[in-house]
Amino acid sequence: MTGLYYEEFEVGTTIEHEKRRTISESDNQRFCDMTMNQQPLHLDADFAGDTQFGERLVNGLYTMSLAVGVSIPDTTDGTIVANLSYDNVEHPNPVFHGDTIRAQSTVTDKRETSDGERGVVTMHVEAFAVNRDGEGGSAGETLVCEFDRTVLSLKRENRD
Repeated sequence: MTGLYYEEFEVGTTIEHEKRRTISESDNQRFCDMTMNQQPLHLDADFAGDTQFGERLVNGLYTMSLAVGVSIPDTTDGTIVANLSYDNVEHPNPVFHGDTIRAQSTVTDKRETSDGERGVVTMHVEAFAVNRDGEGGSAGETLVCEFDRTVLSLKRENRD
């Protein structure tokens, strides 16, 4: 297990996730097919070419799911009981085929459960398209998705 136990999360700590992923056209197509989302903005090049974006966009839910996925090894791999909620989801900028996504999570809150057996941890997750000029990130990065993720976490003291 590489995830953190409840006691290891510290409010205010930002975790830079090392794993990244470049999104391909087939990634987006498969996600849309699996979720039965046939929005032409994601799948139809002619349709998307006539929009303000000029090309197809990656499905926003895929971007969010990818941000969660790359965060798992550093946060909850093997130490989670359940994901409790995803709140305040925003997609401030579009994602295009070929964009590489990186993510970071900042611990914003934590509390023990009423029985003291586990802990609830909330993290603000931000996903960035790297090597792109834009706003909302470091030089060459653009903020493309952000949300709050709340998890029910195992406590180390109850595992030993």
